[in-house]
Amino acid sequence: MRLNVYLQQAGVGSRREAERLVEQGRIKVNGVVATATVPVNDGDKVELDGKPLSPATRSQPRLFLLYKPLDVLVTAFDKQGRPTIYDLPNLKPPRWDAAKPRVIYVGRLDVNSEGLLVLSSDGPLAQTMMSPATALPRVYRVRVHGRLTERQVELLRRGITVEGVRYRGVEVTEETGHTGRTNTWYRVTLTEGKNREIRRLFEHFGCVVNRLIRVQYGPFHLGKLERGDVVEVPAADVKRFMKELAAEPVKIKA
Repeated sequence: MRLNVYLQQAGVGSRREAERLVEQGRIKVNGVVATATVPVNDGDKVELDGKPLSPATRSQPRLFLLYKPLDVLVTAFDKQGRPTIYDLPNLKPPRWDAAKPRVIYVGRLDVNSEGLLVLSSDGPLAQTMMSPATALPRVYRVRVHGRLTERQVELLRRGITVEGVRYRGVEVTEETGHTGRTNTWYRVTLTEGKNREIRRLFEHFGCVVNRLIRVQYGPFHLGKLERGDVVEVPAADVKRFMKELAAEPVKIKA
């Protein structure tokens, strides 16, 4: 088995994250610092930072909810030195102590967006949550300069193609109590997460998004979290959520 596949099945994160851990020299196979090409065979001993790692010892995943602020990147590392979510005080020691696991982000929010970001200790669960086939709803509050017509809202619900990219139908509802002279607030629900999808859909109809807040991802809500806050999802809720996912046609990868 390829090493990055083995690491993903053991719950360390995506294959890309697994490759990054190997590059950092944090993975050993049979006591030797591993390279990306090292295979893992039955009986091999794999370690992360000196601790045994295998799909068989994978513990129940843990999920955390973060309010991602503006001007913070959703990435593990930025070559330009810009702040990432892992630079936030609540995701760094001493607040993020040794009792908390390594976590990866479920989906992304661009640097100019804010709101709910789910963090997972388990790579396969994160991949399942992000998969378009799972179709978990992502709900956003969106403020735009301009206003959609009823016809344009209907086209968005049916799904449209923009610059050769096909977008699934999205639910768009105007928040009438928050509409001003030049700006309009909408509540938008997606079931996939293409790059800058909401911004591109509105721009296609001549509206410019000037604020975007994710308020829900699947069954998880932003609630009363403040910018930079992190809370853990209760273990019973995670267990129930995984059962619900497993009951759907798309199964959580082992």
